[in-house]
Amino acid sequence: MSGAEAVLVIGLIGSLISIIDAAKKIYDTAGDSKGLPEEFRQVAARLPLVIEILRNAEARASKLDKTKLEAIKQTLESCKAKAEKLEKMFEKVIRKDDDKWFDRYKKALRTVGKGDKVECLMEGIHKDTQLLISEKLMGTATEAQVKDDSENRICLQYLRTTDPREDKKRIQDTKGGLLRDSYRWILDNSEFRRWHDDKQSQLLWIRGDPGKGKTMLLCGIIDKLKETPSVASASGCCLLSYFFCQATDLRINSATAVLRGLIYLLADQQPALLQHVRKKYDATGKELFVGTNAWFALSEIFINILQDPSLERTYVIIDALDECVTGLQQLLQFIDETSTFCPRVKWIISSRNWPSIEELLRISDQKIQLRLELNQDSISTAVSTYIEHKVGKLAKRKNYNAKLENSVREYLSLNADATFLWVALVLKELEAIERRIALERVKMFPPGLGPLYEQMMAQVSESNSADLCKRILSIVAVVKRPVTLTELVSLDDTLHKLNCPEDLSEDIEDLEQTVGQCGSFLTIRESTVYFVHQSAKDFLFPENTSQELCSSKIDEINHAIFTQSLQVMSRALRRDVYRLKAPGITIDQVKRPDPDPLATVRYSCLYWVDHLLECQMREDIIKDLKDSGPLYSFLRQYFLYWLEALSLLKSVSEGVIMIKKLEDLLVDGSTELQAFIHDARRFAVSNRSIIEQAPLQTYCSALVFAPEKSIVRETFGSCIPPWIQRKPRVETYWNAMLQTLEGHTNGVTSVAFSPDGKQIVSGSWDKTVRRWDAATGQQLLPALKGHTSWVTSVAFSPDGKQIVSGSDDKTVRRWDAATGQQLLLVLKGHTSWVTSVAFSPDGKQIVSGSEDQTVRRWDAATGQQLLPALEGHTSEVTSVAFSPDGKQIVSGSWDKTVRRWDAATGQQLLPALEGHTSEVTSVAFSPDGKQIVSGSEDQTVRRWDAATGQQLLPALEGHTRGVTSVAFSPDGKQIVSGSSDQTVRRWDATTGQQLLPALEGHTRGVTSVAFSPDGKQIVSGSSDQTVRRWDAATGQQLLPALEGHTSEVTSVAFSPDGKQIVSGSSDQTVRLWDAATGQQLLPALEGHTREVTSVAFSPDGKQIVSGSEDQTVRRWDAATGQQLLPALEGHTREVTSVAFSPDGKQIVSGSDDQTARLWDAATGQQLLPALKGHTSWVTSVAFSPDGKQIVSGSWDQTARRWDAATGQQLLPALKGHTSWVTSVAFSPDGKQIVSGSSDQTVRRWDAATGQQLLPALKGHTSWVTSVASSPDGKHFPTLHVSEYWLTDGTSKLLWLPTGYRPTCEAVCDRTIVLGHSTGRLSFLQIQKGLKQVI
Repeated sequence: MSGAEAVLVIGLIGSLISIIDAAKKIYDTAGDSKGLPEEFRQVAARLPLVIEILRNAEARASKLDKTKLEAIKQTLESCKAKAEKLEKMFEKVIRKDDDKWFDRYKKALRTVGKGDKVECLMEGIHKDTQLLISEKLMGTATEAQVKDDSENRICLQYLRTTDPREDKKRIQDTKGGLLRDSYRWILDNSEFRRWHDDKQSQLLWIRGDPGKGKTMLLCGIIDKLKETPSVASASGCCLLSYFFCQATDLRINSATAVLRGLIYLLADQQPALLQHVRKKYDATGKELFVGTNAWFALSEIFINILQDPSLERTYVIIDALDECVTGLQQLLQFIDETSTFCPRVKWIISSRNWPSIEELLRISDQKIQLRLELNQDSISTAVSTYIEHKVGKLAKRKNYNAKLENSVREYLSLNADATFLWVALVLKELEAIERRIALERVKMFPPGLGPLYEQMMAQVSESNSADLCKRILSIVAVVKRPVTLTELVSLDDTLHKLNCPEDLSEDIEDLEQTVGQCGSFLTIRESTVYFVHQSAKDFLFPENTSQELCSSKIDEINHAIFTQSLQVMSRALRRDVYRLKAPGITIDQVKRPDPDPLATVRYSCLYWVDHLLECQMREDIIKDLKDSGPLYSFLRQYFLYWLEALSLLKSVSEGVIMIKKLEDLLVDGSTELQAFIHDARRFAVSNRSIIEQAPLQTYCSALVFAPEKSIVRETFGSCIPPWIQRKPRVETYWNAMLQTLEGHTNGVTSVAFSPDGKQIVSGSWDKTVRRWDAATGQQLLPALKGHTSWVTSVAFSPDGKQIVSGSDDKTVRRWDAATGQQLLLVLKGHTSWVTSVAFSPDGKQIVSGSEDQTVRRWDAATGQQLLPALEGHTSEVTSVAFSPDGKQIVSGSWDKTVRRWDAATGQQLLPALEGHTSEVTSVAFSPDGKQIVSGSEDQTVRRWDAATGQQLLPALEGHTRGVTSVAFSPDGKQIVSGSSDQTVRRWDATTGQQLLPALEGHTRGVTSVAFSPDGKQIVSGSSDQTVRRWDAATGQQLLPALEGHTSEVTSVAFSPDGKQIVSGSSDQTVRLWDAATGQQLLPALEGHTREVTSVAFSPDGKQIVSGSEDQTVRRWDAATGQQLLPALEGHTREVTSVAFSPDGKQIVSGSDDQTARLWDAATGQQLLPALKGHTSWVTSVAFSPDGKQIVSGSWDQTARRWDAATGQQLLPALKGHTSWVTSVAFSPDGKQIVSGSSDQTVRRWDAATGQQLLPALKGHTSWVTSVASSPDGKHFPTLHVSEYWLTDGTSKLLWLPTGYRPTCEAVCDRTIVLGHSTGRLSFLQIQKGLKQVI
């Protein structure tokens, strides 16, 4: 260890302590802290703990090694930056005793809306300091030794969709082996030699018609290149990466699959190259390789690999580009661009003679074409060699004599037309023909692929199984992907009768034989049916076939597949189809059973809607879509089972899209079906995330928390497990909130729709920009990372190709909207944080506003700042926007004004728009450019004439806290506003009337709002870390009017008989509830002047005690609600916990003043001196069952015991937790103490000796917030909430959606009550005696 490094770290810690202490002193010396927002007071209350943690780290720093010192140094520097900002904010906001009246008033105004930033800073500081005291940095635990090569192997496993080496072997084996003489000709070909030898020739395109042997030719080239040493490489070696596209194989028919295969081979050969994959993989995991943005991430990775300085001479070979079904255009563009700037990399590609490929490749001197049709002699010679070899093997197997062998060989040679595939198909037919008629039959095969296919089809038509073979060919031609024999046999009732499941295996055997009779069109590989060649499938489509598969036939097949799919799913789908039983089992824990009950319906589950859509004009389809039709019948009986199956198939998002397609079908006279589908879409979209994660929550969380009048809930209510005996009160109808998007790890600050409405972008205090699929709600990875501080504003460019973001790090950054890559350069110029960004309508300029009081313009293409900066505001600029014609810029500011600027010259257009009485937070133009709308901390939205600057009355009033964001609808008829009051509100843009109801659901302040381009949806971001989508047209109330708390519930407790519940809240009240009905029993118990933190019943249930941040403990009559005076005063800081003694005669309270105090429950007098010993806040207190001991837990990581009679501490202190003790309790017999902690453990202690009883109880994945013992003392109450789940012990039972996640909880027997940030209470009862299974 370096002494100098230790000194440096200790010095950093010391300076950090000084900064935190200075912020604390600013608060402590404030003349009146009560006028500050709650967030400031809460943050200030946590500062002493931060100082304590830092001093602890300071004491240990000298004992750390160099590696840990370096880690601590980085953490400290991050923490110091946040602390300096926090001190600055406290200095700026908090009033001092000597402030003049006007200064006090001005500072008070500035506190509004700043609280969230203060909290964010504190959260960042808290995370940094927690890292400082973590076991890893402090060296108190052994680190898991995970080898890097193991991580590399896992990464490679996820990257691998196929091993092209295995594909090459399979292809060669399928085609009878690779003949050296069939490809040797190309090695001497002039085009090939030029490509191989010329350093300037980077790409060779081998092109030819179907059946010319392109694939086997490339197999031969690969083998030859493997053998040839590279003179271009320093080591004499070369890397070889290749890929074989096949249209009929989903694994290898997309552009993304091509890149995955190429990268896999390169990284497998040269492991150091995997670092380029790991850079992204380590941040996103296996999702990197799948989904909408996989191509863009992989293309960047591949380019980085090709440009790696360590890369040797490399050959990249891709076969059959014409069989790249998905993403061919982007793959060709990628090849065209990449092949020109990587001189060490040479490419070979092959394809059919498609003009579209030629156009995209832009052939030049560096790109060489090798046309097989222009090398007819060489190909003919190769085909002759192939015929010689294959006929020889056939003659040996079939015992041909020499004359017959020569005759067959001669006929094939004369008619092959240099086409390998033609020869292969004829030879396949000869395999099944008797020797005596072989010559006669071989001469019946016409030359050329087209005529041969025609003849094969004619033979099928003349066979005894003609109808069945045609049916099979039709189905295989129409399906969306290759199907297994098991799937195929279920797609047509002529192949398998659904009412005879016992015949399935025999039917599959029969099908396999029938496939063999389909004229060599089809082949079976690993129980999956494929076309023998892409040209065979092309032949069977209507435009290439006379009357065989006409459009009406295709339509009939699609309808048959749709109808049969409904029937087969109806028989196969059921609740808990895999018999998982455990309601909380996650998809990663699911193991597919053998036999798989979904094997027959996998295809049907994923594609039945597509087949319906492709035949929707048929008369019988119209009938199918009636209320009396089979579709409605299927959905009413099997919809939830289908969602469960989609989860097991990892395709829930695809299911959401399928439901949307159904909803878009317009069929008159099917109102019930349309209503069901609309409700089903709401149900699936709202619950997509949890159904994806845990299939069986389809019947638990999804149903339990669906609105009472949801058609899906009413239809499938019987599927709710019977052990959920009591369900929480929920909304009556679907409200305007369509979906909650979770993924950010801190407050969301800004949201926007892409111009086409398909994506949503969000910025957050977690320093990231994230993109979301607007249809399904799925996050599009990767998250956009680069900012070094909070992201404050995001916007799309008008063409949707770029995203711009502004940040607290003083920069503006641009991102590629498709790939997520940052576009350099970073736009720097502001001298303080950037608050708002926007694109001009033509996409050529970016405008930004900043706390430095300026508005700046930037060239969107180059990133250069366009001078001059727009100066005129006298305080922080909060919002900027362009007019629709791009000629004006509007800005809002903390100086209470809205200002307009000439976008070309930067000149301010007078007058400034004045009228707001507090900071302007958001501005926007109407779509016609005639109005400007502004939102303000004065709680109003105001409209202005954009030409004259006159205010258009009336002001829009309704919000109860500052307005944070405003926007116009695309048609200009509505205005939407978001507010710190946690609501989104809509207004008539002409009259200014509010359109009720307000959109409620966020649990913290709304920070940003925007309309979708079609005006049908609103998106909002919030400090609650979520992005939410709303239906702009509707807006049913979230819940009926509900009396109760008006702010966060902080503490709940049951009465001794379990019949009543008491709750405390941030709204400063205590309320009493009937545990059976959930109704409030008495008027709110009022008396506290600050947040209530803890409540409890007396043992006889006649009194209630409450503790509060107002430093008092108060008693209440449980029958009348009257406060029993006097209030118990003595604590010098917030009271955190209260409890009655077992005889009800005493009350104990714990406080942030580090003491516990004992009170006479009858008189309110303090009985003993304060119980002192803890060195940080006391968090929890409890009496022993005999009343002789008190136990207390604290943020000092200890629990302590006290003699209730004398107040003496009973040593030793209970030490063992590695983080704060959050809750303590005695066992019913008083022999044990149990404690819970933020270290995620529960620990038991001998109450007499203070010794810990091992082992610690581990299993929680987050803080333990509450502990208790069962009445018999044999176990702990098992119902609790952990990481969004209602859990019984370690078993997950019920996932809690965002609106039902508790701020506190209490359990009585099998009933749990949850307090929420909205002030509501939710009640759930899990029945005793029933197994908690589905």
